[in-house]
Amino acid sequence: MDIAGLVIYIAIVLVVILLSMTLHEAMHGFVAFWLGDDTAKREGRLTFNPIKHLDPFLSIILPLTLALIGAPVFGGAKPVPFNPDRVRGDEWGAALVAIAGPLTNFVIAFITFGIWVLAGLPPASQLGGEILITAYTVNLGFFIFNIIPIPPLDGSRVIYALAPDFVRTGMRAIERYGIVFVFAIVLLFNSQIGIFITSAMSFFIHIFSGIFRL
Repeated sequence: MDIAGLVIYIAIVLVVILLSMTLHEAMHGFVAFWLGDDTAKREGRLTFNPIKHLDPFLSIILPLTLALIGAPVFGGAKPVPFNPDRVRGDEWGAALVAIAGPLTNFVIAFITFGIWVLAGLPPASQLGGEILITAYTVNLGFFIFNIIPIPPLDGSRVIYALAPDFVRTGMRAIERYGIVFVFAIVLLFNSQIGIFITSAMSFFIHIFSGIFRL
């Protein structure tokens, strides 16, 4: 890839990340608000303004670095605050708030994959193909990474709903470290996470291909 192509690719990845993670985090806030908790609204996070949601490491540095080295792209954003005690449905309501973000990425991946198919499967060497392929792969990466059931990732909220109290206590202790804990996990288990995400992406792309009869 020449310099011009690399600049275009970086620009595409950045735009996809901005749009995808903004929708991801906004959906957390909107679902929490729908379930009775206005914490996100009071703190200015019930918005589609990407600046309010982005985390410098998880939203920009990590996914861009992965993209540049040709690894599966994954990442996250600054968590939207919500009060689990104020949402309807107790732990299941909190789980619904959490899973809304990754599911948004999954839906974006499915839609952009479908558009790519309907457009005639343009290759990455064409601008339209590069945009669509980047969109569905990045969003699948975000979906898969964020449903890993490790605090403070979104998937851990489903475990909160199912686990006994002593497990929840341990998870809350881990969650206090937030981004530091995620950063450590990424550094220590980067290759394993990459293999897991690559395998999971292949699985979902196979399902998408079957739906669109490729």
